Amino acid sequence: MHKFHIPVMGLGFTVDSPIKIAKYGISSVVSIMDDHLLEDMRRIYSRKLKIPYLYIDEKEEDYRAKRIKAYMNLLHQAVENQIQELKLKDFERDEDINQYFELLPEEYHLYQLYKKMPHVTDVERRKIGKILKDAIIPGSIDVNIMTKVDKLNYDGNGNELPREYSDALSALRGYAESDLNSSVVYSAGLNPALYSYIAQFPDFFPDETGEIKKRIILKVSDYRSALIQGRFLAKKGIWISEFRIESGLNCGGHAFATEGFLAGPILEEFKTNRVSLRETLLTACQEALKEKGLPLLPENIKPKITYQGGIGNSEENSFLLEYYQLDGTGWGSPFLLVPEATSVDKDTLNRLIRSKKSDYYLSHASPLGIPFNNLRISSGEEQRIARIDKNRPGSPCYKKFLTFSKEFSDKAICTASREYQNLKFKQYKAGEVTELELNEVLQKDCLCEGLSAPAILNAGETPRRNLSAVTICPGPNLAYFKGVFSLKEMVGHIYGKFNLNLDAERPHVFIKELQLYMQYLKSEMEKALPENNQKFETYIGKFQKNLESGIQYYNDLIEGVSVGKDEVTKKMKEQLDSILLEIQGTASIV
Repeated sequence: MHKFHIPVMGLGFTVDSPIKIAKYGISSVVSIMDDHLLEDMRRIYSRKLKIPYLYIDEKEEDYRAKRIKAYMNLLHQAVENQIQELKLKDFERDEDINQYFELLPEEYHLYQLYKKMPHVTDVERRKIGKILKDAIIPGSIDVNIMTKVDKLNYDGNGNELPREYSDALSALRGYAESDLNSSVVYSAGLNPALYSYIAQFPDFFPDETGEIKKRIILKVSDYRSALIQGRFLAKKGIWISEFRIESGLNCGGHAFATEGFLAGPILEEFKTNRVSLRETLLTACQEALKEKGLPLLPENIKPKITYQGGIGNSEENSFLLEYYQLDGTGWGSPFLLVPEATSVDKDTLNRLIRSKKSDYYLSHASPLGIPFNNLRISSGEEQRIARIDKNRPGSPCYKKFLTFSKEFSDKAICTASREYQNLKFKQYKAGEVTELELNEVLQKDCLCEGLSAPAILNAGETPRRNLSAVTICPGPNLAYFKGVFSLKEMVGHIYGKFNLNLDAERPHVFIKELQLYMQYLKSEMEKALPENNQKFETYIGKFQKNLESGIQYYNDLIEGVSVGKDEVTKKMKEQLDSILLEIQGTASIV
């Protein structure tokens, strides 16, 4: 129903977004990695919605998949009920049904029909009302699985459980066995075991009519990744319904930086190769389905192509949709300032409002070892620093989703845990690691607790074990948004019905990403070690070349098409020239 979606944000920020906004036709993505959080949210919403609740204990077999399935079914039923209630509403008396159509883009036929209602006869109004109500559909309740978060699990006696009981596979099973008709978004790259496991569930294959009940969305950073992952799945008869391109750095959460490949050239490559990508995947998929004796896909099926990362206004949004022929865009971090859409506790919301641009930074906070967008003034950061000051670095580790380090024993532990950081501190005292290496370890934060706490706090409850400090991972684009906005204001801003008053210094989405890559390049150069000099120079040289190629692409683009208003284009040219000089300056250093 809409041209945009709300991507997954953290563990808790979008965990109940479907209950908030799916009734308006807006799709959002829920992380299903933390079954403890999902079980708490199921308890909270069962009470709110007066649904019987039976606790799923960790001692139960396959409890993780059962918890995820139960919460997915709660979301599904809650949204179904909301839609049924919405269709019974009266246009003259009820706000919700009017809001549904007020939020639509102005060019949509349904929006135009809705706007006619005050100007027609009673008979016509009733006819239009029926047409509109019949057209009401919910937004999709999509889920996210971060493929790298796939810890193996053990039974009560310490015996390793079969592979299908790992964190990612059990999450997929919980979703696959739920009642949802939606998509699972895979992020963080190819996981062969997880991708192969999809074939165990019939809902991921087309039915007799060619419909797929549960679909696959791949979040990718470039075309090559899309092709490799798409082929892997297509050979198993699994169709990719959407390629969700995300900026490598101009995004929230974990940042998967490319080697200087920029969003514009990447989108151009998808645009150029869209037909061949479809044909390649469809041919492989149909062959696999034939071999399995399953119904084939419709011959006219096409994967959607969407983009997310740092979009700030309707002008950018429209340009991306039209020039790159996209099927939609994703708007994430700005919705952290929309309480009607996301779950951000009041304290964290106030911190976001008073934050400065310098408070947004790319950190080493993630135990996965992947750069992580962070906020310097979050309560999670305050807690991390306070623990170090008290000579008690690290976090108590209860959920253990990120226990991947076997540096000190055969039993994996988390690098953000108190146990790991104490052992690292002992190494430092013994002169086995440098102060720089120790400080990087001390930056690790407990994402399991910090990213889930806001949903519990926002619901008016206290997180388990009173771990209430919040880690928040906004994209750098949020620094230019200030205030708390209504859903109508933010959606209207996306569609150009009106403009939010953004910071005047905000650069164009393409320029901001380029600036972030320039900062990233400088930080990479600071890591240079003499013994890695040749390899380092090759890497930096390739990075610089890709950035220069991207700048040339943007200059050609500006000359050939209208990217924005004249003042926007003029400023972009100046910034591109300035950054090119900066890159050439770094080249002379290497």
